[in-house]
Amino acid sequence: MKLLAVTALFIATVLGSLQAMAASYPEAVEHDWIIKDFKFHTGETLPELKIHYRTIGTPEGQPVLILHGTAGSGASMLTENFAGELFGEGQPLDAKKYFIILPDAIGTGKSTKPSDGLRAKFPQYNYDDMVLAQYRLVTEKLGIKKLKIIVGHSMGGMHAWMWASSYPDSTEAIVPMASQPTEMSSRNWMMRRMIIDAVRNDPAWKNGDYTEQPQHFRMVNVYYGIATNGGSLAYQAKAPTRGKADSLLADMLSKQTKLDANDFMYQWASSKDYNPSEKLSDIKAHVLAINSADDERNPPESGLMEQALKKIPSAEYYLIPASAQTSGHGTTANAKFWKASLSGFIKKNLKD
Repeated sequence: MKLLAVTALFIATVLGSLQAMAASYPEAVEHDWIIKDFKFHTGETLPELKIHYRTIGTPEGQPVLILHGTAGSGASMLTENFAGELFGEGQPLDAKKYFIILPDAIGTGKSTKPSDGLRAKFPQYNYDDMVLAQYRLVTEKLGIKKLKIIVGHSMGGMHAWMWASSYPDSTEAIVPMASQPTEMSSRNWMMRRMIIDAVRNDPAWKNGDYTEQPQHFRMVNVYYGIATNGGSLAYQAKAPTRGKADSLLADMLSKQTKLDANDFMYQWASSKDYNPSEKLSDIKAHVLAINSADDERNPPESGLMEQALKKIPSAEYYLIPASAQTSGHGTTANAKFWKASLSGFIKKNLKD
């Protein structure tokens, strides 16, 4: 393992060289694939499981899988700060060279989810099920024998760890971000439990058969977001007075109206048995792990990442220093902080 210790001065220098406008890239094309009789880890089955996905570039390109975070979708990765920094001409994952695949995980986006009709009768899926569906999409539907690289943010980072440890021959490299290859635990799980319980204990939930969205989980969702995402220095810069803090909070609460309680509960509960730590020595892929020093869900002071990476033959660790420009757990959604490291990693480890 190589620990890439980076100073604030170095980061400032690198970012200064990356101030060019985000480049354009080919338009994403949307697709659906139906998996017949999909069997979940619980033994439950669905006659049809729809996996929605987007592709950028042509199938002749080297295949790249991009995995989104909890409650997100493939579309949530198509931002100027992420796709605009990576997929354009001359950028690290140039869509003229790479075939980029962005699936919506089970229970999210336009893929099959509880709110489609089954509500709380939907199978209790977990990360194993989500990764299995992604694996089948890549291998069965798209016919790809081996991915060039998997890049994942937050939940997507955890999925990347699972891909490399459960399917060791499936990819040449992984870049798991805002994640750790260790058991779901500590503050990260305790806060998730609060979200799940906020739905189940809300009288309006009615065992999932509500006619109006329960309200408790929306407040808890905002609380969880503030507590485990955003960055202390960034929040201080955004809300240096009580008035500005109140205004920021009001804005956050106003954006909760489109959430579905069942979807939301399932999404957070799916992480409960995440723990790839026992399979880390099986990883064959080159690994570039990227976290931020102010990541509230994966605090670097725990030392868990360094301990885990010792089990992996080819692993590097890039830790982004905290600043008023970083945003805690959400930092890695902004590729300008790490795309130079990704470029160097690709040039060093991946064959053309």
